[in-house]
Amino acid sequence: MMTNALPPPYRYAVYFAPPPDSPWWQAGSQWLGRCAAGQPLKPMPAINGFSDEALRQVTAAPRRYGWHATLKAPFTLAPGAEVAQLRAALQTIAASANAFEMPPLKVALLDDFLAIVPRTHSAAAEALAARCVMELQPLTAPLSATELQRRRQAPLSPAQDALLLRWGYPFVLDYFQLHCSLTGSLQHLNPQQVQNLQRAAEDWFANLPLCNFESLALFAEPTAGADFVLQEHFRLAA
Repeated sequence: MMTNALPPPYRYAVYFAPPPDSPWWQAGSQWLGRCAAGQPLKPMPAINGFSDEALRQVTAAPRRYGWHATLKAPFTLAPGAEVAQLRAALQTIAASANAFEMPPLKVALLDDFLAIVPRTHSAAAEALAARCVMELQPLTAPLSATELQRRRQAPLSPAQDALLLRWGYPFVLDYFQLHCSLTGSLQHLNPQQVQNLQRAAEDWFANLPLCNFESLALFAEPTAGADFVLQEHFRLAA
C-alpha cells in the first residue's frame, strides 16, 4: 500500500531561540536574511563597505542554521530512537527548569566570527545546555567518520576532542559559551571591514529589550545540507 508519509528529518538540533513574534527573533532573522519559522522578512541591514551580496556571503554560514544559540549541536537520532522520544525528553527537561532573564547581551568577535553573547556568564543557561547535552545523548547516533573528520578540521585540544567523541560536539560543558552567530569566518576581510560589521551589528541590536530564556527550541534539517527549520518550542516552567 502506498503512503504519503514524509521521511524523518536528516538531523535535529536543540537551540535557544526566541519566539518568532519577539523583537530578538525578528532582529536576528533579518540580520541573517532568513527566518527559520518561515515568516516574511524586511531587507537585511545596509552596511558601509558591503554590497547586499557581500553581506549575504559573510552571513551564509549562520543563515543555514537560523537565528539561535546552540544547546545540543545537530545530531542524527540513534537507530531505533523516534522523534516522540526526543520530544518527551525535551518536555521533561523544560518542565523541570525555570525560565529566566538573560544577562545583557553584546556583540563580540569570537575567534574569527561575530556573535551576540551575554556580557556576563549565565549559570542558568550553562546548566540547561549541559542537561540538553547529557540527557539527550542516549537518543543520538555516534558521529560518522566523515563528521568526525569535519569537526576535527578546527584545532581542538585533547580535552575538546574527548568531548567530541563522548558528546558529539567539542564545545560543551566546561567549553560551552552561549552565543548567537552573526557571521561566518571573517578571516578574508580587512580590519576596517570587520570593524564596520561589528559597529553595524552593535547599532542593529542596541535598542532591543532584555532577552528572556523561556523555552527550548527543536530545529530540524529536513535533508542533508538543507536549511534548518524551527519545529517546536518547549516552554520552561514559569
